[in-house]
Amino acid sequence: MEFKLHSNYKPTGDQPNAIRELSEGVNNGTPYQVLLGVTGSGKTFTMANVIANVQRPTLVLSHNKTLAAQLYSEFKTFFPENSVHYFVSYYDYYQPEAYIPSSDKYIEKDLMINDEIDRLRLATTTALLSERRDIVVVSSVSCLYGMGNPDEFGQNMIHIACGMNIGRDEFLRTLVASLYSRNEVTPERGTFRVKGDTVDVSLAYEEIMVRVIFWGNEIESIQILDTVSQLPQENVEEFNIYPANIFVTSKTRMAQALAQIELDLGTEVEMFNKEGRIAEAKRLQERVSYDIEMIREMGYCSGIENYSRYFDGRKPGTRPFCLLDYFPDDFLTIIDESHVTIPQIRAMYGGDQSRKANLINYGFRLQAAADNRPLRFEEFETLTHQTIYVSATPDDYELAKSEGVVTEQIIRPTGLLDPVISVRPSKGQIDDLIEEIQKRIEAKERTLVSTLTKRMAEELAAYLAKLDINCAYMHSDVETMDRIKILDDLRAGEIDVLIGVNLLREGLDLPEVSLMAIIDADKEGFLRSHRSLTQMAGRAARNLNGLVIMYADKITESMQRTIDETERRRSAQLKYNEEHGITPQAIIKARNLIIGKEVDEADIDNENKHSLGKSSKGKKYEYTRGKQQLPDEIMRQCEAEFSPNAGLAADPVVKYMARDDLQSAADRLRNDMVTAAKRMDFIEAAQLRDQLLEIEARLSQQNTTK
Repeated sequence: MEFKLHSNYKPTGDQPNAIRELSEGVNNGTPYQVLLGVTGSGKTFTMANVIANVQRPTLVLSHNKTLAAQLYSEFKTFFPENSVHYFVSYYDYYQPEAYIPSSDKYIEKDLMINDEIDRLRLATTTALLSERRDIVVVSSVSCLYGMGNPDEFGQNMIHIACGMNIGRDEFLRTLVASLYSRNEVTPERGTFRVKGDTVDVSLAYEEIMVRVIFWGNEIESIQILDTVSQLPQENVEEFNIYPANIFVTSKTRMAQALAQIELDLGTEVEMFNKEGRIAEAKRLQERVSYDIEMIREMGYCSGIENYSRYFDGRKPGTRPFCLLDYFPDDFLTIIDESHVTIPQIRAMYGGDQSRKANLINYGFRLQAAADNRPLRFEEFETLTHQTIYVSATPDDYELAKSEGVVTEQIIRPTGLLDPVISVRPSKGQIDDLIEEIQKRIEAKERTLVSTLTKRMAEELAAYLAKLDINCAYMHSDVETMDRIKILDDLRAGEIDVLIGVNLLREGLDLPEVSLMAIIDADKEGFLRSHRSLTQMAGRAARNLNGLVIMYADKITESMQRTIDETERRRSAQLKYNEEHGITPQAIIKARNLIIGKEVDEADIDNENKHSLGKSSKGKKYEYTRGKQQLPDEIMRQCEAEFSPNAGLAADPVVKYMARDDLQSAADRLRNDMVTAAKRMDFIEAAQLRDQLLEIEARLSQQNTTK
């Protein structure tokens, strides 16, 4: 199937020339190209046009999950008939395993996996192995971390067809080999249930179920079921069921891997003993022996990824398989905000190896653990054959790769100018900022504030909240899906001011933002370099009233370069507007849930109502995600109206319920909580979570009593 671009707009300004140059470069085999595009010039639209022109499977690489989600939403809009996927790290929380020799402190791995992101990752790999050509994958640098062997993944795909001669029990064994598990109670993702000659499979990578009906040793029919109603939607003649996990291997390969692990264990334990390091030898022997037994009995163990080299059949020192291995050879790579993404890719390997070195040297892991790693930068370069670097401020690396040839896109089709930059003294900066914020609130516009530290962001948010300003902060401690919701609330008007450190810098598409305030703009460094300042100034470039305020006591070289570059772009846009008779127009962009369906006015009203329980007008509001809290007044209001005591957990009958009944109630609450979270009803999900915790506490009390 070919890419089909859907858009109400035609390329204008610099876009036609940029699309033509980049498309010709790809078709002519040019390995590296640079697109220098200012904020608001339609870089994503240009990328989409290039993809449609060259008809290549494409990887769009972004440096953070929030921006990746935004790009995913936009490409889904441009290519609704094609296969667009989202691939980021599936951890909501991740504490890697580590050892600190100076304090003899071992930190055990701790994590929380986001089930929905895990499904989206599996959907990506299955789509790539389906041999479709019309695929766009929007990914963070997670795509460079180790994954299962694509050949093993493909070989464990189960092909079924009507009339196929296969017994029900044999089919069940193939499902188990592909890491599906049996669950007769609730049809969860990656499970199957059996009723006589009927097998229902809940796919791990799509929100559908597949019903396979047998007649003796023959497949009689295959039906696609709706996951909610569980009623048949259509009959199909054949179907491919892909594994339920990216890390899947055959029994033969597992046996070979375990044998090699035991050999290497003996060698490394003997080495520690020869060096007189008895404690390390004993530690390694115990830990690895336990892991081997777990893998033999259960098929997995905690930290099984550290043995990936054995299961992949790789030699020591060789790179792991990653998402790039799932792409065909001629795929196109587009690196968005390359000036940030490239340094991030460079740093990944070194950070990972420094942590692994201590674990290996002190007997916590086999040496093979070092081969479970992200790609080295040179390995990444060998896998990406044709690359387009996209940035408003390309770095020296990208310019050198393209041999100084740059495709510029500095004209905005809307005629919008780069924002005016105002430099103001730091003395009295907060009072001045509050005055400017109030002006934006009255005009129903939004404000972004950049600080140098997380603590300053949190404290400034707390201070503004005391002044009845609807605000929130966003930094690296805020979870992925919460960041997306924060940005959605900012656009909806639930939040007037968003404060951040580094996440507000690149790529965010927020037409409602008219003010970008930069605290401590004269503190030279990474966060206040000319590239960072130019990128931050671009956040206010999508609004007619765009203004950037730099609070500083002196004008640094970085500030001056940003001011000069912004003025150059303003002049170019003014000239273009005059020549073509263009009057600058505000950007009107539909507000979408970035991962999910489009939100209409009714959804917005309903969402706002659930945020506080009542209309938020005239009340204090501070975002309630992660560590952020509502002010006490609103918290009391929410507790009164949404108290979990109104639910099942507070029912007096609960204390007399049997253990099995409590467990059934807990399972039901958990399913309802996941369902509420999927439809973005986070308040209801939180209520259900609180009820679930109370039920689980009662279960724990019963176990203790026994």
